[in-house]
Amino acid sequence: MRSICGENIIVAEGIDNIDFNRIITMNESSTYLWKKLQGRDFTIDDMVQLLTDEYEVDPDTARRDAEALCEKWMEAGIAE
Repeated sequence: MRSICGENIIVAEGIDNIDFNRIITMNESSTYLWKKLQGRDFTIDDMVQLLTDEYEVDPDTARRDAEALCEKWMEAGIAE
């Protein structure tokens, strides 16, 4: 994750991963999740738990948001 012009962004590292269409801009909650989860295996349930512990959000909304975010991360090649 890098901070550029006040925005947190994530892009896969390495010359083979340079694709400016796959840069992800992170909001506050996705930045929080990235910091908590980077470098370790995690599940959607882990993401939901982190979101409901940190924010005033119901589990169903947290799950929808976590699934959408995880899909974006996988499409960008920064999560498996």
